[in-house]
Amino acid sequence: MPWKTFSLREARQRFVQTALHGGKSVAQLCRESGISQKTGFKWLKRFRILGSPGLRDFSRRPKRSPKRTSGRWIKAIAQIRRQHPTWGAKKIYVRLRQQHPRAHLPKQRTITEYLKRLGLARRRRRRARRGPKVPRSILTVPQKQKPNEVWTIDFKGWFRTGDGQRVDPLTVRDLFSRFILGIGLLCYQHELVRQYLQRLFKRYGTPQIIRVDHGSPFAGEGALDLSRLSAWWLRLGIKVEFTGRGQPQDNAAHEQMHRVYQAELASPAAANPRGQQWRSTRWIRYYNYDRPHESLGQRVPTSLYRKSRRLFRAPAGDIHYRCHWPTRRVTVSGHIRWAGRLRVIGRAFAGERVGFKPVSSGVHEVYFMRHLIGLMYDTDPAGMRPTRWGKAQETTSPS
Repeated sequence: MPWKTFSLREARQRFVQTALHGGKSVAQLCRESGISQKTGFKWLKRFRILGSPGLRDFSRRPKRSPKRTSGRWIKAIAQIRRQHPTWGAKKIYVRLRQQHPRAHLPKQRTITEYLKRLGLARRRRRRARRGPKVPRSILTVPQKQKPNEVWTIDFKGWFRTGDGQRVDPLTVRDLFSRFILGIGLLCYQHELVRQYLQRLFKRYGTPQIIRVDHGSPFAGEGALDLSRLSAWWLRLGIKVEFTGRGQPQDNAAHEQMHRVYQAELASPAAANPRGQQWRSTRWIRYYNYDRPHESLGQRVPTSLYRKSRRLFRAPAGDIHYRCHWPTRRVTVSGHIRWAGRLRVIGRAFAGERVGFKPVSSGVHEVYFMRHLIGLMYDTDPAGMRPTRWGKAQETTSPS
């Protein structure tokens, strides 16, 4: 036997018919139907006045709205905004006042609401709130007789080969000995640069510090200016040093090597990228073994360079934090789920596990390995507040 179902209107119809039949009192019918007596008498009154149509739900919209904005002003607001797409409520209000000096105009807040309803308001990009500051260490000065303490990496400015193809040389050099470790004609892609550097690490070992500028793919826009590449260096146990923004003199020795490369290999360039790579490989040997350097007392770089004792080992397994710290794995898009919502951590840490150190109720410090990368507030809707660099703090040796 199928279930008996009734619509609200049918239920009201049955209630009214039973009440008018007189077999039961209205109070008893209301108790059986689970409604108040006030509601029961309301439906009886509507039925006596309007009949069956009175049992339907009526609109609760007020019959009169004295303060409601008329359609005239809505059309005027839309017309002004289409003529001036960048104008906000303040400018639109001024233009309406110029056109209608004595009229009672809608307020600026009302204009903003109608711009949203009409789909003409531009959404402001939600900015992440600023997080804590950590002191920036000054650039490390390599110690005597200590190669592989600092490697400098940079992209030389692009140029075109004889066939018109663009090439972007990536140069890697040891700062102490001036020994060029590699020159690869790559593009600004994280994965290609990572594969190239991994080959160099396997051949020469890993340095203690890598110094780069704020260009892609070395730096990002998130916590501590880290990118996926520089976060990978941290996973390998390599400290990352960023030069000042717009200050190429912080890496002056590397830039001087670029000028020599430009003069000897790129003016003019080879016929094609393959030929340019061949010339670059030959030039590396000349630069390291034959060309004397004034900064080295007219010695050649190979006389001072030795391979690093720090052998390359790919990161294995997850990062471990203290046992009472909650941890989360960052998705490919740079998000985690925290307190029931998706929160932004940063694409630099994609695939990695971050730890949360409890600070106070609803507040956690976010760590990547031993690096503080931000603060997480449970009440923030978007994501963590990323850590920023502060003023420089003097240090002469890597931590």
